[in-house]
Amino acid sequence: MRSLIATTTLILLLTTGGTGAQVYQLRHWSGQGLAPVYEGFDVNPDGTYNMWFGYMNRNFEEELDVPVGGENRFDPGPADRGQPTHFDTRRHKDVFRVVVPKDFGDANKIVWTVTVRGKSESIAATLNRVWQIDRNRTTRGGNSQSIDSNHPPEVAVQPSTVSIGQSGAAKISVSATDDGLPKRRGESIGMTVEWEKFRGPGAVTFSQIKQPLKDGKAEVTASFSEPGSYILMAVVDDGSGESAGNFGYHCCWTNVQVTVNVTGGGATGGR
Repeated sequence: MRSLIATTTLILLLTTGGTGAQVYQLRHWSGQGLAPVYEGFDVNPDGTYNMWFGYMNRNFEEELDVPVGGENRFDPGPADRGQPTHFDTRRHKDVFRVVVPKDFGDANKIVWTVTVRGKSESIAATLNRVWQIDRNRTTRGGNSQSIDSNHPPEVAVQPSTVSIGQSGAAKISVSATDDGLPKRRGESIGMTVEWEKFRGPGAVTFSQIKQPLKDGKAEVTASFSEPGSYILMAVVDDGSGESAGNFGYHCCWTNVQVTVNVTGGGATGGR
């Protein structure tokens, strides 16, 4: 049954007594495409702009890998603007940003195109004011009378660059501080960190994909199926952001990246 779902959209029309036909669409475990998403822009203190992008992998189980180039590119160039090449399942919001100059203008645009199984999907990003968002503050989980009541965590990773042998594992430490919001029954929900592969030639295995931060700290080890250069991403969420399932908001979580260079030899230092 699963192989059929992977290649065909199945719609079931069920007739129930007195209620008429009801439509059910079955989930696709694999075989589906990928939609790039423009989330909006915010403004940096120096007047430049962050254009934020995410994506929707329509599969429920199949992760996708699309190298930078003709099938994963920005136009006008450069084609590589820091986008992911590995796409986890389902919706991921505000995954990366493209910084454009303060004189970019709202008439200009950049276009992200991703091609999967021969089907290309594109999204155009502009600085039209309807696309302005706020990733630094929200009333979600805070005080509805104060727009500044909940802010994203401040996050650091150590080390930011790691070199290991393929038989070794990278040990990475995350530390974060937060404003203690949101709260539940008067106590902070607390921060979590979730790890994912962002770029790299092989599979990555994490000791824990998602875990709470204890006293603002957490550690993870990552091992790699083959040599090459990898980028890993940690998403630290304060309990009101993307990892908490609040996709209608752009706060409050923070993305940080770690570069891991994996050689073909044995283990070297992981931190």
